[in-house]
This record gives sequence, C-alpha cells and structure tokens, in this order.
Amino acid sequence: MINFSFDGKTYQAQKGDTLAAALLRNGIGLVGRSFKYHRPRGIMTAGVEEPNALVTIGDGGRSEPNTRATDVFVYEGLVAKSQNRWPNLSFDIGAVFGLAAPVLSAGFYYKTFFGSAKRWMFYEYFIRKAAGLGNAPTKTDPDHFSQRAAFCDVLVVGAGPAGLSAALEAAEAGKRVILVEQDNILGASLIRDGQDRDGAWVEATQARIRAAGGRILTRTTASGYWEHDLVTLTQRIAEPGQIPPHGVAQRLWHVRAGQVILATGSIERPMAFAHNDRPGVMLSQAVRTYVSRFGVVPGKSVVIATNNDDAYKTAYALKAAGAEIVAVLDARPAPAGADSGLPVYNNAVPLSTNGARHCLKSVTARVNGLTQSWNADLIAVSGGFTPVVHLHMQAGGTLDWNDAAQAFVPATSRQNVTTIGGAANPDPVFNVVPVSTPKKSFIDFQNDVTLSDVDLAWAEGYRSVEHLKRYTTLGMATDQGKLSNMAALGRLAEKQGVAIPEAGLTTFRPPYTPVTMGLLAGAGAKDAGAHVRRLALYDVHAAKNPIWQPLGYWFRPRAYPMGSETLAQAAMREAKAVRSNVGMTDVSTLAKFEVSGPDAAAFLEIICATTVGKLAVGRGRYTFMLREDGFVFDDGTVWRLDENRYLLTSSTGGADRMATHISYVRQYLCPHLRVSAINVQEHYAGIAVAGPQAKATLAVLIGEEPPRHMSTVPAMISGVPVIVLAASYSGERAFEIYVEASHAAPVWAACEAEVAKQGGALYGLEAMEFLRIEKGHLVVGGEVDGRMTPHDLALDKMLNKAGGYVGASGLSRPALSEAGRRQLVGLAAIEGNIPEGAMLVTGEGVSPQGHVSAAAFRILDGGSIALGQLTDGFARHGEELIASSPTRGQMARVRVVAPHFYDTAGERYRD
Repeated sequence: MINFSFDGKTYQAQKGDTLAAALLRNGIGLVGRSFKYHRPRGIMTAGVEEPNALVTIGDGGRSEPNTRATDVFVYEGLVAKSQNRWPNLSFDIGAVFGLAAPVLSAGFYYKTFFGSAKRWMFYEYFIRKAAGLGNAPTKTDPDHFSQRAAFCDVLVVGAGPAGLSAALEAAEAGKRVILVEQDNILGASLIRDGQDRDGAWVEATQARIRAAGGRILTRTTASGYWEHDLVTLTQRIAEPGQIPPHGVAQRLWHVRAGQVILATGSIERPMAFAHNDRPGVMLSQAVRTYVSRFGVVPGKSVVIATNNDDAYKTAYALKAAGAEIVAVLDARPAPAGADSGLPVYNNAVPLSTNGARHCLKSVTARVNGLTQSWNADLIAVSGGFTPVVHLHMQAGGTLDWNDAAQAFVPATSRQNVTTIGGAANPDPVFNVVPVSTPKKSFIDFQNDVTLSDVDLAWAEGYRSVEHLKRYTTLGMATDQGKLSNMAALGRLAEKQGVAIPEAGLTTFRPPYTPVTMGLLAGAGAKDAGAHVRRLALYDVHAAKNPIWQPLGYWFRPRAYPMGSETLAQAAMREAKAVRSNVGMTDVSTLAKFEVSGPDAAAFLEIICATTVGKLAVGRGRYTFMLREDGFVFDDGTVWRLDENRYLLTSSTGGADRMATHISYVRQYLCPHLRVSAINVQEHYAGIAVAGPQAKATLAVLIGEEPPRHMSTVPAMISGVPVIVLAASYSGERAFEIYVEASHAAPVWAACEAEVAKQGGALYGLEAMEFLRIEKGHLVVGGEVDGRMTPHDLALDKMLNKAGGYVGASGLSRPALSEAGRRQLVGLAAIEGNIPEGAMLVTGEGVSPQGHVSAAAFRILDGGSIALGQLTDGFARHGEELIASSPTRGQMARVRVVAPHFYDTAGERYRD
C-alpha cells in the first residue's frame, strides 16, 4: 500500500492509483468547490477533462496548484490539499455566494463594476481576493526542466488500440516512429472495455514497436500543433510534487514529424439537468474505468442515464462488481435496451438529483412524460461523445458535422495529419434536449455556468459563440470547455432555431492541457523555450569559467572574472584593457548573409536604407534596415568582397527576423532579380580584436599590413583562410576576423596568444556594452526598439537619397517628422548614478518625457553616463532632468548631452 495525505489526513492507496481513484477508494466524495458559487463538487471523470477535482499537490517550491486529481498518480508521501474553500472543504464560508446566485448571473460584473477609476480601485481589491482557485507557490522550485528536439517520420498521438496498431504498422514498415501517451500505461481503454484484445496484446505490440526502432513516451501529452508539422510534447518525468530521480521534473519536446497520426479518442459528454453538479454525478465511462482498471466501485445503488449503447457496458461492469443497478434511463424509445436484462426505462431523461451532506440520495427523471424517482448514491451519465479534435484544429484542420453522433469530426487539414479511431468515428447517439430547470442545470462545472446563463446571454444580444463564451466565461476554465462546449452550442442552436453547425464553433488553442510555467520559462528551464545554439568556440570559453549571458538563441560570455572579481569589476578591467591596450572577444553570433549575383547591389539597396552600389571591392560601410512603415528594425555592416559578392551583417537577436525580411524581399518584392542570399550565421565564427594595439597585433597574425578602417582583405592565420574586416564597435581601432566555424579553434588560439603578448585581455558582453555606450553606438532592442525612425536616431543623413529601399514610402508620412517625437540623446550624471530603464522627468509627479535605454560608467574618466530617448531631445541639450526608477527606489540628476562621450571626431579608429 502507498501512504498519501489529503487535507492533512493520511490515507492509503494501491499501486497504480490516480489520486482520484485513491480518494474514491477511501470513500471521499467531496473533493473541491466551484469557482463562483463555491458549490460542493465531486469527481466527475477519469481523465484530463476533469473540471471539479482540482487540488494542490506538494509543498514548498514543488507545490503545484490546480492539478487534476484524475491526472496524477499516487506515490509514497504525496501531499494533496483541496482548494477554493475556507475554513475547510466541508464547511466553506464562500458557499454563501450560492445564495446570491440570482444576482451573480452571467455578465454581472459588466453591469456592476463600473464608474470612476477611484471606484474601480476599490472593486479591484475584492475581485483579486476572490480570483483564482489554488495558490501559486511562493518558494523557488528546486527542480529543473529540460527540452529536447526530435525528428521522426511518423508521430502517433494516443496509445489506444488504434494508435498502437498504427505505430506498429509504421515502425515495421521501416519508418522512424514516436508514440506518445498521456497515461502511464498503454492501451488503458482495453482494460476499461474488455475488448477482444487484452494486456498480452498490448505488451507484445509495444515490444514489436521498440524492436523496430520506435520510441514510446508515456506520461507525455501532445500539448500543441504548430506550423510545418511541429508538435510540442509535455513529458512528466516525475509526478507533481514528487522529487524527481535525476533532478529533472518535466521535459518539453519539439518534434518535427513527416506525418502525424491522431488517435486521441473522444470525451464523453455529461447531461444537463438540475443539480447535475452534485458529488455522486459521474460520467459513465469514468465509472467503468474506476471499476475495471482500479477496482473501485464509486456507488452501491446506481442510476444510469444515457442516449447511447456504451453506457450499458458500465451497467454490466457495476453489476459484476456487486453494485445494484436501480434504473437505466435510456432517452431512446423502445426497444433500446430491451434485451439487456437491466431495469430499462425508455423515453427517460433525468430531471434532477437530491442529496444531503454533500452526497447523492436520489434521482428524479421524466419517463414517458411522467415524473419518477429512485433512491441512489451514484448516477452515471452518458450524453454522447465529443471527438478530441484540438490538435487537428491547431494544425489548421477543418471539421465536418456528424449528425448520427451529434458531434464535429475531423475533415481536411493543410498539414500532414490524419485522425483515426474513435476521434474519427464516434458512436451514434440519440439527440436529447434538456427539459429540466435551466437555473440549476450546469454545463460548465468549474465556472458555474448554467443553461440559464446561456439563455440570458442570448436574450442580451450575444449571438456569436465567441461573444457568448466571453460573456458567460463558459469554456474559459482550466479544462477549456472539454465538457461544456457541445452543450453550449446545442443550447445556442436551439435558441437560434438552427442546426448546431450553423451556431458556430469556438477556437481550439494550445496547450491541450495546462503546462506549468516552470517548463516554459522557469529558471530551471533556460533551454526549454527554444533550441540553444552553442558557439563554435563554446568549449574554449567554458574552460575559462565565464559568466554566461543569454542572447537570442545563444549563450555568450558576459565577462571572464579573475579570482574573486565581481561581474562589474571584471567587465571594467576588460573594458580598460580595450581602451588602453588590446582586447579580443567572440562575435560569432552576429547575423551574417552572403549576397551574390549580377543584381546583388540592386538587391541590397532595397534591403538597406543606405547606398551600397557605390562601394568599391574591398570596402564596407555601416548600414541600417527599415520596416515598411519607415521605422528602423536592425542595423549592421555591408561589405563588397568581390564584384558581385557581398557580406551583410546584422544583430544577433534579430537574426531570424532579418532572415525572414531578406526572404520576403527576395521572393515577393523582387523575384526578378538575379541574386542569391544565403544565411551564413553559423557557417562563420567571428573574432573581434580591438584597442590601440589591435593593428600591431593583427599585423603579426596575418603577416602583412592590416586593412584601413572600413576595408576588408582575405588573409591567413595559423594556416587557416580568414576574412578580415576593419570595423569598430568599441570606438578603438578594431578588426573582425571571420573563419569557417569548424576551423575556428586554431585561429582563436593564435589571436589569444598574440593578445596576451601585447598585455591585453579577453572581454565579454558587459565590457562591450560599456564601450559601445561611451562611444554612442546603437543596439537593437535598446535604442533601436521599433519606434524610432532614422531621423530620431540622427541617421537621416545616411539615407539613400535615391530612395527605392524598403520603408522609403513610410518615411514620407508627415507624422514621422512632426515635433514631439522621442529622439536619441546622451545623459551625463550630475548627482547619483543613472539607473538603466529609468524614466526621464522634469520634476516629481510629472509625466515621463523619455527613458534611459542603456547606462554605464566612463571607462577611464569615471562618472555615470547613459543613452536614452527624450521627447524633442535634439533641441534639449544642456537641460537638466531627473532619471527616476520608482520600482528600484533609485534616482539621479542628469544633463542632456550629445550621445557620444568618447572620441567624438572618430580619430582613434582611423589610421
């Protein structure tokens, strides 16, 4: 037996139990409270669609709120707590909201919480106190999360009989197969339904899949389907709150598949009747799962309510387990169920339930127009089946209406996806129109949305299903409407007097089930959000124990501390080495594009806002690129390597954006040009050597006179061919050396040895930031933030006067040359140190007129300086302002100056 606790009391579970099964095994029917009215709720389902049994699992940093009890497997020492109740689950003061239900109907907040801003601040306090279900953890999560990329020919989602068969067929046909299943076992539906295939068939099938080279991932949910058949998978390596065996709790997979097969099955639908949210009301297949898989019988006297054949399997399973079937309420006319050997009532639909002390006591139904009641402690309902089409829709697929099943089924898709099994062919059902009291007939159990709420929304003019969804909050809970959507569509169609397909359909968005924030963006998931690319010289840097800095897809050395140096001390030492001697750094991550062909110059003059065609071979220039609306979105350099061959560089963080822009211009704006543009960002490694001794250092390395500023030459270093560009980002004489990435190590070693001989040092991003701020160079994301024009950045004199570049027309808009625009300025501290990100104000309580985009200290002279954006900044040089950062409690008095603090004439980087 396994020990676990719920609300502080210890219980025992059997191996393989979900928390829901374990609670039912221990006779616990009340597990939660609804969001709005705090109504008592019990376990309704056995899968991820569970709307009621939401609990907090774990303690401290491992605490995970809003976990479905049906989707966590019990382990030794599991700690679970109920949510959204006070002081305890059985006696919840919040239940008083149920008495106010008549005035808390759909959209009440739109009619109540309005008025002045001051009044809203009063409302907000109480709204925030009432918001949410579980409490977010306040301590740091001690676990880690990882990411992994995979490629396969066939990805099969769902390991029921259809998914297993499809995976086996593909694997034994020689294809690379990945089979994923959100449960902890394969073929769970076979245990529930006792089909002709048994556990031995499942074991044999998965063995054959693995033998053929297939990969099987259990406890893994396909959470999102993206463009180009990219599917994200969320794998639980440890259960919520559990200490993971190797420190990694969850893994995010990015799987690119040649074909995706969805064997996702269907979700059973509840029925709408009065008090259908009471503990003791469960879905039929869920009851069958608990009986057949977990050996738990949720009730002794059971009523079955159905409009299809499947629920009879539940009745037989319950009867075999010793429960009494007091009635089968079959909505279909006779002779449905006539030969079942069960007490069947045809033309029968449930009207309401009654109970006491959070338990079901009786069920009332309408049978052939007459009302009849039965004593029962469980009602198992089956209102039909909704195919799980979420991933199909996320893939851009369309849906068809299956009238026999009263459900939407997958149709065509623009991606390579196929749906099989129950998700493609749901069982037929008999259409049932609710006849019970709408005010107590719940359709969204978590958000307390009833049929009367849908009726009210309709009466108040909300005809679109998307508007109705937002007005009533239907389908906006953690289950995302898995149980409620079809009931709402049916009611809306009934009101409109049309068929359900004509009533509309809501949008299915990822993720399919909730994904913990830690997996997506937590400190322990630094690699989870995107693939991390390693520098070609990563091992060389790692051996020096640098401080790493995330930058786009990359991690680059931020500084190389020596001894007990702090980041600030190391960066200042490195920056001083560049100013006074020589330094070197890795610039491999800069975006790089080789543009070649007879029309290469014409193509670049469309991409770049500066002139390019007049460049001589072996020369380069600074350039910048505009969006079509005239705003600067990136900058870099362009070099003419040969008559029809150019090298264009741009920012690291904007590399993908720049690649997309170049592709757009090439394919759509000028497909007629004879030009090739190739992304060579990772083909070349880059090394920058900067400082007063950079020229002498490079002369030794290449054995000849280095090129003059903004010139380029081919050369050899340590027998390896390189391209040398004379360009400066530091304000000193500097060179960028580009070499094929696979041959970068000997070139770096030679450069490092010569820099050391000169008494120089390596420098990282922090020192680079100090250097560029002092010189007044721009950075994309800081000064170039998507809101600045060339004029705002004082770059307008560099614009190609002939026009023709992307953004030229946008620049002609009058608003972009009007007064009142924010412009690039420098800031020198008069008193205090300038906080980065601070607002620029003229006095206390005055609206900000700009902000600090980057701040640093003068490298050799001392003093705090910064770059920023200021309204009409060009005309305000000499003005005194306050740089205020209220969030950090920091403030400095500053003087507006030109954004160049070092070598304003540009003499130091020229020969």
